[in-house]
Amino acid sequence: MKRTDTCAQSTATEEAVDGRTRDRIIELLLQRGALTASEVAGELGLTTTGIRRHLDVLESEGLVAEQSVESGRRGRPARRYGLTDTGREHFPHTYDDLALSALRQLAAIGGRESVRVFADSQVAGLESRCRTAMDGAGTDPMARAEALARALSSEGYAASAETLASGGQLCQRHCPVAHVAAEFPELCAAETEVIGRLVGSHVQRLATIARGDGVCTTHVPNAMTSSTSLANTSKRHSPIALSTSSRSSSPSHTTITARTKITHPDRMRRIEPKK
Repeated sequence: MKRTDTCAQSTATEEAVDGRTRDRIIELLLQRGALTASEVAGELGLTTTGIRRHLDVLESEGLVAEQSVESGRRGRPARRYGLTDTGREHFPHTYDDLALSALRQLAAIGGRESVRVFADSQVAGLESRCRTAMDGAGTDPMARAEALARALSSEGYAASAETLASGGQLCQRHCPVAHVAAEFPELCAAETEVIGRLVGSHVQRLATIARGDGVCTTHVPNAMTSSTSLANTSKRHSPIALSTSSRSSSPSHTTITARTKITHPDRMRRIEPKK
């Protein structure tokens, strides 16, 4: 048992060392541009063979790419390695700060409503792409939520759908605008409305990464709950429901009941039944 633990600890240590070495290689390529394996080895004080092994791993992960550069000498051109766009994403950037500054200026000029208009326009493209990806998902809200989770995952949201007794939950474990949405919840509101339209049901946001929660969670009612809710809403606001709710079937009571929805009881005149 101890031997197994020792081997596991040794492997973990080696992986940690390899990770730090690759981080140093990425940082060096950012500072110096494309370099050969021997140049990287000279800068870091490591063997060229070892550096080539690390570069092969970084290349397989899409973080660096080989760049052929003419050396001015006869023979094969020197093989240099430079960072890809994905590799540059490892470093801090100020995109969020720029977005925050822009939205603050927009709010100062046009008010918060202008921020909402901007948020709606931003998620319009996402809604269109997800709707296309969900083609053929049917009409059941949970089936559509599962299809939406797959579509959102392809957009980088790391989403999943979970079934519950009352329906289900759509979980998003990554939010590309969390830092900005913390100050401008209009972004979350616009996204929530898109989710509702795509699953074809009223949904409720329970948690967001922007508010400090670990996952963005949206409750999706099942088909029966959704239909019952809509039916109850319709019944409460239907003039027919108000008229037939009276226990009496006499014409006078029917008329009075129908009038109660538009006339205050204190002001209602008594209506005598016609003889």
